Amino acid sequence: MDRHAIDLVVLAGWMHFYQIPSRYEGRVLNIHPSLIPAFCGQGYYGTKVHQAVLDFGAKITGCTVHFADNQFDHGPVILQRSVPVLDDDTVESLAARVFEEEKLALPEAIQMIADDRIEVRGRRVRVRGGA
Repeated sequence: MDRHAIDLVVLAGWMHFYQIPSRYEGRVLNIHPSLIPAFCGQGYYGTKVHQAVLDFGAKITGCTVHFADNQFDHGPVILQRSVPVLDDDTVESLAARVFEEEKLALPEAIQMIADDRIEVRGRRVRVRGGA
């Protein structure tokens, strides 16, 4: 990557821990299929997340776009989108509904970064000119 002028790395649901070099800090995005800090961290990926949501009896879940750091699902949150957990949900139906929101959230976050609307202060992300 260092041979190219990389402004942003999008992991897009990468399900492998990637050690982020310090020179890329604040330039690596990931998306997670829950509302971080719930149902996240090591071992929470794919359908395991949605099964945990159902097993817990949560009423709301969703997705989180965040800056990745060198901990599982830990970096500053850029945006979140929520969906209800329905009484008759299965892992598959819940995952499908969350995925529909992921398809909106990730491009929205990328556009905010491209438009230079994001300011990170510690763990807090401020979005200028909107949300």
